[in-house]
Amino acid sequence: MQAHKTIHKGMCVAVMGLGITGQAAVRFCLDCGADVRVSDSRDPERFEREAADFLRENSVLWEAGGHTFDFLRLADLVIISPGIPEEHEVVSQLRESGIEVVGELAVAAPLLDMPVVAVTGTNGKTTVTSLIGEICKTAGKKVFVGGNIGTPLFDYLRQEKKADVAILEVSSFQLMMAGGFAPDVSVLLNITPDHIDRHKNLDGYAAAKMLIFSNQTAEHVAVVCNDDPECMKRIESVKPEVQTFGKRPGSLAKIEGLRVTVTRNSSQSTYDFSGTSLATSIGVLNGAAAILACERLGITQENIQRGITAFQPPPHRMQVVGDLDGVTYINDSKATNTGAVIAALEHLNGKTVLIAGGRDKGEDYSLLTGAVGAKAREVIVIGEAAEAIRQSLEGSIAVKSADSMQAAVRLAKSIAQPGDTVLLSPACASFDMFKSYGHRGEVFTSAVKEMIAENESLIQGQG
Repeated sequence: MQAHKTIHKGMCVAVMGLGITGQAAVRFCLDCGADVRVSDSRDPERFEREAADFLRENSVLWEAGGHTFDFLRLADLVIISPGIPEEHEVVSQLRESGIEVVGELAVAAPLLDMPVVAVTGTNGKTTVTSLIGEICKTAGKKVFVGGNIGTPLFDYLRQEKKADVAILEVSSFQLMMAGGFAPDVSVLLNITPDHIDRHKNLDGYAAAKMLIFSNQTAEHVAVVCNDDPECMKRIESVKPEVQTFGKRPGSLAKIEGLRVTVTRNSSQSTYDFSGTSLATSIGVLNGAAAILACERLGITQENIQRGITAFQPPPHRMQVVGDLDGVTYINDSKATNTGAVIAALEHLNGKTVLIAGGRDKGEDYSLLTGAVGAKAREVIVIGEAAEAIRQSLEGSIAVKSADSMQAAVRLAKSIAQPGDTVLLSPACASFDMFKSYGHRGEVFTSAVKEMIAENESLIQGQG
């Protein structure tokens, strides 16, 4: 990693946004001896109530109800939450005044003194990040897995135990404020429309994703999906060595069915996904990316295969919840964009009753028409985006509405036929009805298990 920016005693640091990352930034900066102040957009009464314990424990100056230039201009450095737009008026004012505004990666990542793998893309980031971590652990390495998932980087840096390798999931928002961040291995999985409300269009979103390569050099490696046209048309100008994976000819990690073969000069290494939790077209594609990253880290073929075999995907990603009356129920709550839903539908055999909807992120739901028309029996919509999805799919599929997840699950049961799949794959954010995509998946899972339990009780009663 590159030379780092030092947070030192007497320095004034402002933290914009006191979410999980913001709290970690405050703790880290206080440990470094800095004077810290916090600016949050929440209503002051709500902020003081929700952050009371943290504020009491850390004794920092704070403002709430919005970010003001007068409060933040006294800082030598401002660390910004990924949720705050780079074009925010106060951010522009601060920069015009010569005050540097950066994200977590710009400050924390350069302090990592071990190889760093960074994973981005629209879909599959968490699975691939977790898989690389599992393979590294199988090889006997001490691993830190975090970034956009799990433990914030700032909290990791405060720990005494240090890792041999860091694997970071990084979002487009983080990359936009990443400063000189230069991972040793960068992984770009795919680019499909997402967060268009923030990035304005696909090109803006793709440009943010491509920032993962911007500070890498020829000594670094970029792992890129050869099957994704949006990725491939943008990599010609990147500086690191490009290693590709996919089904297309010329892929370094070539996918054929449930096998991945890596060909380097005259040697070949073949990995088998049969019988593993990744034995699907999506799973093998994600696995191929992880293989190239792990080979770059010097992990042996044997240990990579062992890690693949042992791996269990994180929840809420094509997670089978149960079966009832010959119908399989799958929780894919993490699918918060149209690309993820299309991939999920293409992965499934037979007909699907799709449950979609939530808070709109600027998605073009008409992109779902082809996959829905080919694979879905009916679509059930929920949440704020329900009507927008209905209008986009009008004429291609029957669409029904439900006012709750529980109602949607029971409606899906009444529609599905033996051999079908009921799939929760929302194409939307969750914050209209739920705390998070995880909470949404848990409510879906609970509703399905409740139906299964009712059915079992009925059978027992008849017996």
